[in-house]
Amino acid sequence: MLKISDIQSKDIVSLSDGRLLGHISDIDINLETGRVEAVILGGGRMMNLFGKEDEIIIPWKNIVKIGSDVILVRYQGSGQLQASTDEKEEN
Repeated sequence: MLKISDIQSKDIVSLSDGRLLGHISDIDINLETGRVEAVILGGGRMMNLFGKEDEIIIPWKNIVKIGSDVILVRYQGSGQLQASTDEKEEN
């Protein structure tokens, strides 16, 4: 059995580029089936203009492996991540 508290502390890593995406901040559960549909990651260091963390939604089917320290996911959405305010000012 796996508890949410167990997986919240694990690093979420993209298989495509090895990038650390963050940590699980929430889960999306289908109340009719009782199944986890997706995990939601807080953006961590990435902040949008309003000071809220960007969210990354990873469908449960895209979770490849849950290891002891890391969760490996299929994620191609690098264009969806917003740069922080500092990065935008540099460009």
